Amino acid sequence: MRLTGKHVLITGGLGTIGRAFAAGFAAAGASVTVLDRPDGTPPLGAKWLGIDLNDLAGAETAVAKAAASQPFDVLINNAALIINKPHDEFTLAEYEDQIRVNSSAAFALARACAPGMKAKGWGRIINLTSITLNGQWDGYVPYVASKGAMLGLTKGLARELGKHGITVNAIAPGAVVSEAENRVFADKLEEYQAWVLERQGLKTRILPEDVANLAVFLASDAARMISGQNIAIDGGW
Repeated sequence: MRLTGKHVLITGGLGTIGRAFAAGFAAAGASVTVLDRPDGTPPLGAKWLGIDLNDLAGAETAVAKAAASQPFDVLINNAALIINKPHDEFTLAEYEDQIRVNSSAAFALARACAPGMKAKGWGRIINLTSITLNGQWDGYVPYVASKGAMLGLTKGLARELGKHGITVNAIAPGAVVSEAENRVFADKLEEYQAWVLERQGLKTRILPEDVANLAVFLASDAARMISGQNIAIDGGW
C-alpha cells in the first residue's frame, strides 16, 4: 500500500484524527498538505494551507490555486465542527455552520481537486461520515445531518467521477479516542468509555491510527475497485 509520489490534501489536519492521517500517509511515502484554520500551527514535515472553510468560495479558490501548481492525488475531507446539546437549543446559524464546514466544504474542495485528478486519470476522494448516522446518539442533530449530506455527496461524486479513474468513498468512524471526546465528555469520561465498550463487539478503544490505516488502504491501488462505499470502522458496534 505504498503511495510514493502521491500528493495528499487533508482537511482538519490539526485534529487528532487529522494528525493520524498526516502521519499515516507520510509513512506510506506520500507528500502531505494539511489544511486547517489560519491561526493553526503546521505539523512538522507537512505543507500547510491555513484556510477558513467557512468561506467556501475562498477555500475553493485557494485549493484550486495550490492544485494548479501541484495537483492533489488524494483528498481527505476530515474537517468537522461538533457540538453536543439538544436540537432545540441550537440556533439556525449554528446549524448552518456545521453543514457548511462538515459537508459543503467537501463539495467545494472536491471541485477544486477534481480537475487535476481527471487530467491524470487517477484520484481518490475520502469523506468522513460518522457512526452517529445509526441514530443511537442524542444531542448531535446538526452534526448528524451534515454527515448524512456527506454520505449523499460520496454516492453522487462516485458515480460522476468514476469514468475518470477517481474513486470516492466514505469512512464512518465509531467512537475514536480523541481530544474532542475528552472535551465533550470531560465531566463523565469514565462513564462514557464504559458505555462505548459495552456497545462495541471488540472490547478495546478505536485509535486514530486505526482510521488512518483504513484511509491509506482506500487511497492505494489495492482498493482500486472500491467506490461509492461508506465503510464503518466502529469496533463491531
